[in-house]
Amino acid sequence: MTDSIASHIRDLITAIRRHDYNYHVLDTPTIGDSQYDELTRELKQLELEHPEFLDPNSPTQRVGAKPDSGFDEVTHRVSMLSIDNVFDLDEFRQFGERIKDRLHQADIPQMTAEPKLDGLALSIRYEQGQLVLAATRGDGQTGENVTQNVRTIRSIPLILKGSHFPEVLEIRGEVIMKKADFVAMNRRLSEASEKVFVNPRNAAAGSLRQLDPSIVSTRPLSFYAYGLGEVSEPLGDTHTEVMDALRQLGIPVNPGLITGEAEAIEKAYDSLMAERDALPYEIDGMVVKVDSIALQNALGFVARAPRFATAWKFPAQEASTRLVAIDLQVGRTGAITPVARLEPIFLGGVTVSNATLHNFDEVARLDVRPGDQVMVRRAGDVIPQIVKVIADRRPDSSKPIAIPSVCPVCQSSVERADGEAVIRCSGGLICQAQRLEHLKHFASRKAMDIDGVGERLLEILIEKEWVTTPADLYRLSADSLQGLDRMGAKSARNVIHSITTSKQTTFARFLYALGIRDVGEATARTLAASFGDLGRLIEASHEDLMNVDDVGPIVASHIRSFFEVDRHRSIIQELIDLGVQWPDVTASAPRNGPDLSGQTWVLTGTLESMTRDEASEKLRVLGAKVSGSVSAKTSVLVAGPGAGSKLTKAESLGVDVIDEATLTALFGEL
Repeated sequence: MTDSIASHIRDLITAIRRHDYNYHVLDTPTIGDSQYDELTRELKQLELEHPEFLDPNSPTQRVGAKPDSGFDEVTHRVSMLSIDNVFDLDEFRQFGERIKDRLHQADIPQMTAEPKLDGLALSIRYEQGQLVLAATRGDGQTGENVTQNVRTIRSIPLILKGSHFPEVLEIRGEVIMKKADFVAMNRRLSEASEKVFVNPRNAAAGSLRQLDPSIVSTRPLSFYAYGLGEVSEPLGDTHTEVMDALRQLGIPVNPGLITGEAEAIEKAYDSLMAERDALPYEIDGMVVKVDSIALQNALGFVARAPRFATAWKFPAQEASTRLVAIDLQVGRTGAITPVARLEPIFLGGVTVSNATLHNFDEVARLDVRPGDQVMVRRAGDVIPQIVKVIADRRPDSSKPIAIPSVCPVCQSSVERADGEAVIRCSGGLICQAQRLEHLKHFASRKAMDIDGVGERLLEILIEKEWVTTPADLYRLSADSLQGLDRMGAKSARNVIHSITTSKQTTFARFLYALGIRDVGEATARTLAASFGDLGRLIEASHEDLMNVDDVGPIVASHIRSFFEVDRHRSIIQELIDLGVQWPDVTASAPRNGPDLSGQTWVLTGTLESMTRDEASEKLRVLGAKVSGSVSAKTSVLVAGPGAGSKLTKAESLGVDVIDEATLTALFGEL
């Protein structure tokens, strides 16, 4: 009996390590989160009942040490060097020429390139395949011992995979926090009234240097290897081979590694910069290395940097400029948002002339004022943000910005709910700014999908007072539109045709189009499926709404507040009287098709007989969940012409793949 328990514990440990490898290294999970959690719970319970079989390197032992009083110093056996930078194409080509000249070769040797991750450098030491030490870079010679914290990072194995590995293996890499993980963590910290981090890099560094490993275990840190320190035997003849060997040992390596001639590296830089914002982690350039280890050794080092490598940096993402003014914008829900108007500055490849200030709490925290010299950061395609004020360059005449007491557009009083940072205009639809944003939302593609009714036309219609509510759109005629700015007879007819066509919609789209606060597409679909009928939803109590998935007390209150306004009910009735309608379909009674409840479907490529939105809506009517990404949980992928990476991933995971003809047949007469 005892032997069988010990054997079962070993089998569980092996299984969990295998799943960790599939998830963190191969990025192809083979079981769901709940199944993984069940394995871990079973292992914990057995170890608790039979402590004599507890393995110190068990996956359950990643957190266990008490908070440290400080970090011990660690002297690196092999120095953790920095690398030099180049900032443009000419400097990169000069780097290549220097390599060629020093090696006395006619051509620049084969190189590797990989994204330069923006995190914290780390050295991990394995002896006999077991993790024994982890240290920060420090000054390159001496770092801090962060072993207990690193043991909490699930992407770093406590024991190397396989049976053959060097007796001593030091791996150098970067600890990072992925963008999505950073956003989710900051949200949790904010909800707990704890201090949030400024950016993913600071979050990664601050988390790794926490003195309490139990806190570090709650931080979503990731690790990617990029090189080696001390090793007792070589892993390969090239950097590419070394990275492949580390991957086989269970170590995550940078997934963007490529190998090629200098010309290919130049093209890769342009591609990487174009893809930068879509990557799941922050990068600030590309690291280029000579691939051959022998040639690396021949090139050697200069001062504190290798001659065989360089960091080809991207254009700066932070820069200073002058804050000209702070404008106030009024959104669809009445939120009054301060926006910084800047002296234009070229930043991260684009010209930036404004930046977000989020809310007046942020204005106060930064103490930002018109005339200030400020540091601006651009992260991705979102609006840039002000990081800090350069206080010693503040003009003497500057004055703090006061929180407004009235709406800057309609002069209605402003209000601020308890616990909220946002202030809102109380004017509702009498506020021209809210009216414009509300109508833009109503006509948008994912709402009523009224093609041709954009911001410019709505501004004209509002200015002429032809449209004050969404219902007024359905009272327009081609004759009335003809003659407006850039509106000929044909354009006017097209707009009216689009307005008329939009009357045939779905219950979920209609709910989303109403613009109820915090009711997005997903919540609108859930409400439509749960109630099936507009009258039932309008009369639903707070408790009824709370019984709906994805609806909490705040959202339920917003829904009730919306439907309790007589004017809102009146507008809804006007829309219905003017012909807006939707099929009487409930989630509990799919029509002329199979029940896809519990299944997750993904659409990719081009569909010819319908749009993706139409196909997604029909799949939801049949009970399916429609996702934008392929994973092990995907039930079926619908692949049309032009299908790319999603199709490849689905095939690798064994996901069922069908074409449009099969999908159309599935829908039948739906």
